Amino acid sequence: MSELVAVAFDDPHEADHVLTELARMQKEYLIDLEDAVVAIRQPDGKVQLKQSINLIGVGAASGGLSGAFWGTLVGLLFLNPLAGMAVGGLVGAGSGALSGSLVDYGIDDNFIRSLADTLQPNTSALFVLVRKAQPEKVLAELKGIKGRILRTSLSPEQEAKLQAAISQQTSTPQSAAPPQSTAASTS
Repeated sequence: MSELVAVAFDDPHEADHVLTELARMQKEYLIDLEDAVVAIRQPDGKVQLKQSINLIGVGAASGGLSGAFWGTLVGLLFLNPLAGMAVGGLVGAGSGALSGSLVDYGIDDNFIRSLADTLQPNTSALFVLVRKAQPEKVLAELKGIKGRILRTSLSPEQEAKLQAAISQQTSTPQSAAPPQSTAASTS
């Protein structure tokens, strides 16, 4: 089962940076991302979404391949496999691109927009859907990142560990308390 994590950042470029780090960790098999979206709230208040998976391109590519395959088979029936492959590829790519633009894969865009609308201008948020992860190693890699959790489907213990890893609070040395007077009062 996948886990949803949404984290807000005070910098409009920080969500992109963290997504790059997560992609690196995915190549190292520390985390398996199902979907990831970066939301940036512009200074004018508009929200820009950056999908990590280009559904139109993926749909066009898979539709083009399957269309070329089926077009070649139909073309063989009519003794013109090259024309069948060309026409099938074009029709498949077009229908794949159309279906890719209509499909909402992974995290619901309306959910992302509703949370992104709560962000302050000139900030960003990262929404990830995680299939599986090695939590201790991923949290160790995320130390030093400054963010706050907007929403998760993690257990309370896991959420607390994540918030501690990306906490905005820095440890500052406590100042020594003034010494208390030990002189006895005279009566």
